[in-house]
Amino acid sequence: MEAPLYPELPLDPSAPTRAQSAYWVGPRHLAGDDGRLYDAVADTLAGLSWTSLAIVRGRSEPDEAPEDRQVLRSTVLHISPDTLRWAQWVLADEPFHLGELPIAWQVSARADTNSPLAAWSAYFTSNVPGEALNDFLVALDARDQPALPLAGPEVVLDAVTAHGWLRDIDQPQAGATDPTFTSHLSLGEVPPLIQDANPRALTSPADEAGLAGWQAWAEPTLGAPCLWAVSFGASVPHDLVGTFVASLSSTAPVLRRVFPESTRERLLRAPAS
Repeated sequence: MEAPLYPELPLDPSAPTRAQSAYWVGPRHLAGDDGRLYDAVADTLAGLSWTSLAIVRGRSEPDEAPEDRQVLRSTVLHISPDTLRWAQWVLADEPFHLGELPIAWQVSARADTNSPLAAWSAYFTSNVPGEALNDFLVALDARDQPALPLAGPEVVLDAVTAHGWLRDIDQPQAGATDPTFTSHLSLGEVPPLIQDANPRALTSPADEAGLAGWQAWAEPTLGAPCLWAVSFGASVPHDLVGTFVASLSSTAPVLRRVFPESTRERLLRAPAS
């Protein structure tokens, strides 16, 4: 029999949902993922000719009969043609959490095919707008050298301030927020478990600040759970982060049928038909 770890999620991430009315909505950073973050990203990766692999794992309990053994769909892995970059759908694989939200997508890249380890990784929870993650992946796919930095951190802040976001008053070179102070961007110490090939990620003493990477999140109500959260490892090229946040902060409306409960009253919407 099949027993998903998260019974509220479809076993098949591409399972269709009941048709609903579509709306153009904004702002994008509060619009959620329309309940189809897997589909939106998987379709983009297929269009880029990435290979898709499903890793199916089994789990057995003590004294469990063989016929009762549970089969769990866990990771769906998408790999670029040159194998230098990959994306994993890990929501059904007991992922760790960001902002109390489970990780949905993990994107990684390495410098060359001789390295078995990722040079960097980035992590995206559910409700991250699929448009922003797709733009990040398209930019990653277009790079000849996905681990090579091409710009400094200023490109990230320039991307959001061009769309009306405000620099942090206390740390103008390391943070910004949208005009409603709901979504935030910060260059700071990365959370635990974020993978990075920089040796300091493993050697920094406990009493010293760790590596700094870009973090982004939406907190609709102060102290309440986040709508979404994103963590970029310290070695993620700044220009790729800039592409993501430029799309995230874009003022262009997005098509939605499902609205996040925590932000639905803040969304401007117009019927798509």
